[in-house]
Amino acid sequence: MIQQSWRPFLMVSLALCIGTIGTALASPLYPIYQELWHLLPSHITYIFVAYMFGCLATLLFLGRTSNSVGFLRTLQIGIIFVVIGLLLSVIASNALWLGLGRFIIGIASGLISTSAMLGLITTIPDSHKKNAPQLSSIITVIGFGLGPFIGGLIAQFSHEPLVTPYLPIIVAAILCFFGLYRVKTPQFKPQPFSIAPHLEIPAPQYKSEFFIAGLTAFCAFGVFGLFASLSPSFVKDLIPWHGPFVSGTAISSILFISAIVQFFAKSLAAEKCLNYGLITLTMSLVLLALCMTMQWSSLFFLSDIFVGIGHGCGLMGAFGLIHKMTSIDNRAAVMSTYLFIGYLGTIVPIVAVGYLADHFGLTFGILGFCIVIGLLCLSLLMWHKKVHLIAD
Repeated sequence: MIQQSWRPFLMVSLALCIGTIGTALASPLYPIYQELWHLLPSHITYIFVAYMFGCLATLLFLGRTSNSVGFLRTLQIGIIFVVIGLLLSVIASNALWLGLGRFIIGIASGLISTSAMLGLITTIPDSHKKNAPQLSSIITVIGFGLGPFIGGLIAQFSHEPLVTPYLPIIVAAILCFFGLYRVKTPQFKPQPFSIAPHLEIPAPQYKSEFFIAGLTAFCAFGVFGLFASLSPSFVKDLIPWHGPFVSGTAISSILFISAIVQFFAKSLAAEKCLNYGLITLTMSLVLLALCMTMQWSSLFFLSDIFVGIGHGCGLMGAFGLIHKMTSIDNRAAVMSTYLFIGYLGTIVPIVAVGYLADHFGLTFGILGFCIVIGLLCLSLLMWHKKVHLIAD
């Protein structure tokens, strides 16, 4: 038996990591931008969701690019967009230019996430094929976690905190772009290129479980989006340590905990994993609401930990359900629909929080978010249990 090389898999993993690092790199820098440009909380949320609009547009119109040009070329196109978006962030002189950079990074994220999922499954050695979906999820979460950690660490000790954090990732992206040429292009039958939107839901018997999975992702992405966009603003009032490294670590810890949870939850049934995720996300929102009203820093740390656990369990369970209800023929289209629903969680609730924070204060906006998303989590939990009672 010929020993298969891990190098192609590692190169695709590196591309996926760089793409996700670039998306979250700016999160701990938002308070600096806010102070420099005198921005309102809503402006920060608009900058944050500009990335998601780019990502959603890619899922809608460019989600099948890999089927036309192959996953390797799509990864390289995504890397080019990462470099352009980060360069725009470096030279941004106002919120509009930074938002444009974030939008382009969102396009990059959409291209890289869809092509990397196919690339990881294709390049992983045959003996580990069954672990490819879980590894893809874990690598994505690790990349998202490294972004705010690296950005916050460099910014904390840099004289140019809005420039220096981007430079190492730009260099790494350029090296990765050329490194992907060393990966052998696999055989595939190209399909005609089309930008026609193509979203799909699974067979009718799976409709309820599909929407439960999608809305669970909506909640998980929404809670993380709250921490990624606005936690740097409210962390400084809750804990005694300050600076981009502190807020970056608070954001990163969610995703590192999520990755650890997903690693150890691989063998857990998808239904149980999703239920645990919804319960833990609800608990995290209760703790965050208490933290905001009572100003207890210890509750913030507990909430941060529970968000990570809920994020990991919820997404792992939702992904497992999607995998079970799809076949190789419709998995990509159904996955795009699932991600579309999930990513809306980083747009609609976050924009609402920004609006409420502008008019009624940050605490009011965050409490409103905790109540609405907490009730949605509990509703999904009851809906999921009802679906399984009927099925049994």
